[in-house]
Amino acid sequence: MYAFDFERPSTIADAVKALGQDDAQALAGGQTLIPSLKQRLAMPSKLVSLAGIDEMRGICVDDGGRVCIGGATIHADVAAQEHYPALAALAGNIGDPAVRNRGTIGGSLANNDPSACYPSAALASNATIVTNTREIAADDFFTGLFETALEDGEIITEVKLPVPEKAAYMKFEQPASRFALVGVFVAKHSDGVRVAVTGASNGGVFRWTEAEEALSSNFSADALEGMSADASNMISDVHGSGAYRAHLTGVMARRAVTAAG
Repeated sequence: MYAFDFERPSTIADAVKALGQDDAQALAGGQTLIPSLKQRLAMPSKLVSLAGIDEMRGICVDDGGRVCIGGATIHADVAAQEHYPALAALAGNIGDPAVRNRGTIGGSLANNDPSACYPSAALASNATIVTNTREIAADDFFTGLFETALEDGEIITEVKLPVPEKAAYMKFEQPASRFALVGVFVAKHSDGVRVAVTGASNGGVFRWTEAEEALSSNFSADALEGMSADASNMISDVHGSGAYRAHLTGVMARRAVTAAG
């Protein structure tokens, strides 16, 4: 590690003010940032912890039936909530207990790791990401590998997720990290089906529109029989080729539909 200043504000306003100074960086659960600091991949002069902001923690249901989760809410609390079972199951299978008791939903979405689980849930659920300045639709939020629509000094304060009629998430895990080699979140809404894929594409999380069209007409695994995602832009690495990931996308999607019921 190296020397840096550390602030732990108790309000969103104070956090935003602190982030506007020097080259400060927000610290949520630190599950990605702390290892990055150790390897000198990030070297901010100041860390601004969001862990002490009570208004950014907690889970409730708003008047529109959306599950509203504070940006600093840890994975373990998301896993324990009963309002959105598919999301609870997803959160309960992130990393290990140490990660689930430190990592936060806001930190995961802001980091937008290409193999993270939450981005697929946000995209398939048609979530709204609330920041200190605005609300951003999930379709507009994820812009590429480790890239989002967040501007400098902007922090995720809340995530609002409509609860689908049916939903499930299935992932093929990388055994060591439990990140998704391929993860597929399927959500059946009253106005159609949304299918979001993580872990597979060089462009990050994406909606699989061909599967959405098939499932909107017939919400069953049979509707996806023989389908696989386009392999041309899939990740190829030591864990699997692009063709393998494209094949897994179809497999995980069919499993998710079956699990959704």
